[in-house]
Amino acid sequence: MRLEVCCLDRVGLAKDILMILEGYGINLIAIDASNQGFLYLQFAEVNFDVLSELLPLIRKVAGVHDVRTVSFMPSEQEHYALKTLLKTLPDSVFSLDVKGRVRIVNESALMTVGMAEHEIIDEPLNHWVQGFNFSRWLSEGLVLAQATRVSIGQNEYLAEMLPIYLPDENEKSILAGAVVSLKSPARVGKQFNALQSQTVGFENVLVTSDKMKEVLVQARRIAQLDAPLLITGETGTGKELMARACHDASMSREHPFIAINCAALPDSAAEEELFGFVSNGTVVKRGFFEEGKGGTVFLDEIAEMSKSAQVKLLRLLQDGTFRRLGGDNEVRADVRIICSTQKNLAELCQTGEFREDLFYRIHVLSFHMPSLRERKVDVIPLTEMFLEHYSQQLSIPIRRISAQCRELLLNYAWPGNVRQLKNAIFRAVSMWDGSAELSVEHLKLPSYAEGFGYFDHEFEGSLDQAMKQFESSLLRRLYPAYPSTRQLAKKLGVSHTAIANKLREYKISKQK
Repeated sequence: MRLEVCCLDRVGLAKDILMILEGYGINLIAIDASNQGFLYLQFAEVNFDVLSELLPLIRKVAGVHDVRTVSFMPSEQEHYALKTLLKTLPDSVFSLDVKGRVRIVNESALMTVGMAEHEIIDEPLNHWVQGFNFSRWLSEGLVLAQATRVSIGQNEYLAEMLPIYLPDENEKSILAGAVVSLKSPARVGKQFNALQSQTVGFENVLVTSDKMKEVLVQARRIAQLDAPLLITGETGTGKELMARACHDASMSREHPFIAINCAALPDSAAEEELFGFVSNGTVVKRGFFEEGKGGTVFLDEIAEMSKSAQVKLLRLLQDGTFRRLGGDNEVRADVRIICSTQKNLAELCQTGEFREDLFYRIHVLSFHMPSLRERKVDVIPLTEMFLEHYSQQLSIPIRRISAQCRELLLNYAWPGNVRQLKNAIFRAVSMWDGSAELSVEHLKLPSYAEGFGYFDHEFEGSLDQAMKQFESSLLRRLYPAYPSTRQLAKKLGVSHTAIANKLREYKISKQK
């Protein structure tokens, strides 16, 4: 039970109220005083009859204006607000007394030192944190704020130490302890980068595997060249991220970077959006190639561009000019064009779905983004990066990945690549159930098998049916490259009669 008493600041008022409580045998748990003319009392719950008698008696005390029940005391609100802040803060925070012993610790700090709260409270912080003597610092004549590098085991942190001073009766400051905050180098780097006015290019790309390091070296060289660039790779491999990094590392980084998803442009509006629109000699709309003047235009999924737009893009690449839709004047484009695709453009040229002359124009410079399956060593670092990012964004204290989860992450096929991994971590963090570890259950990854795609958990069918499905898929892919039964049989190490029978069974012919 909590009461809020609106009253005058009178000597002895609290004593008069306490005497009333004593008359009813009520033991006071806590009392708060406010300089705004309020007194707060907390005591054990009483029944309605007692409360009905108690409130009128308190109102009769000299200096009391009113009294009512409230849900919480001001000190409780401050306590739980501080507790919530400490719980959700991504940095490790310790509150020390004047001897350097831990008095308060947040969940992030407990995870950092790998201890339970009861194991660290009242213990010197130097038991776990090396590189700075906290007790000696707190014993100095004048304790000033400090920042220095410290370590916990093999890991290094930036420690920020702030002394806590309380005023005494004579308005002098008394040292009561200190607050210590630890930041990892990665977090310090992110905070520093967030303050920079310019982008950081390839510094945003996480690189651990040798394959990605090779790609990054190649991309850094290409970024400075003013020529069309084609980036290939499966969906979700980070083609747009690399395109933006190339722009940020080029001489055009101060100018616009415009990303366009060609698959999302309807054929009827593609030319207008890309090149602009003129009506009765008046420019109604400026296209993306004008909007991006001096910068970069990124054409994502270039294979989905309409045939008519392909023709105009070809001309732009040939002589650097284009015409707005409905216009007669030539407009000179001052942009670098970067394209991306997850399809095989060479094959699309053979089938007539993509212009061969345009393919050669956009394929001046190129690099290929490897799939996540080809860079398994990057899976865990990427997971940790996404986990930290979304945990901070959503104020969720998840910091570790369970051993079973690590095994699943490394063995999963990741058909959606980095984008799928990123979305899976976001889903797991947003559905946090209070646990401190990321588990297999949190990820909820759909079953997937190479060559078959996604599997339902309730898969129906026999092993023989599944084997035939795989066999048929394999033969359909290989037959165009080995267009005779003898060539295909030699490739697969079986007789040509067996291959002929299989092709007949699955109704596979050269036309297919």
